[in-house]
Amino acid sequence: MAIKALLFDVDGVLLDSTATHRRIWDAWSRMRGLDGDLVWSLTHGRRPEDTVRDVAPDLDPAAERGVLNRLMVEEGDAFPAAPGAAALLGELDRRPWALVTSGSRTPVHRRFRLASLPLPPVQIYGEDVERSKPHPEGYLKAAELLLIDPVDCVVIEDAPHGVAAGKAAGCTVIAVATTHAPGELAKADECFPSLEEAAPYLLSLMSVAAAAHGH
Repeated sequence: MAIKALLFDVDGVLLDSTATHRRIWDAWSRMRGLDGDLVWSLTHGRRPEDTVRDVAPDLDPAAERGVLNRLMVEEGDAFPAAPGAAALLGELDRRPWALVTSGSRTPVHRRFRLASLPLPPVQIYGEDVERSKPHPEGYLKAAELLLIDPVDCVVIEDAPHGVAAGKAAGCTVIAVATTHAPGELAKADECFPSLEEAAPYLLSLMSVAAAAHGH
């Protein structure tokens, strides 16, 4: 298999944000009198507004997003880069890659800057799509902007919703078991314990594609 572009999820893939996000969602759950474990189970790979609609349909999702954002600011809103992320992105050079995340543009830009990670020209955020993961819209939009057929793209995801979105878009999906057990990611084409361990495989796919096109 030779692929032409890598489409990365952000949280749990390029940024090690799990512990911070769990503290924020737990704090919000306590504020709203909700079961923290249940709320947390519905957050991965989704927009906060979608989680709020599921667990507290009587609340205004946009207003609660504001509350969650304030909690994030209080946390410092800085996440370390996932092990191996900087090296992998540095190796991609001018090869096509994109971000496809349920997060928002401004916070992600700030976090990437603080983590010293580069940003690609194509970035798809929660506010850029009508339907979030597991719907494939985000990944389809990224492939369209890259002018690359989804079948020639590899999605890198850490959550079942994201894996489902990538598969529905027609992409090959590589999962990293950083936030979920491998069994929960079984629909992915390949699964690695971490991005660092997946990196050689991803780079080999890109190298094969570049050689096939004489680059």
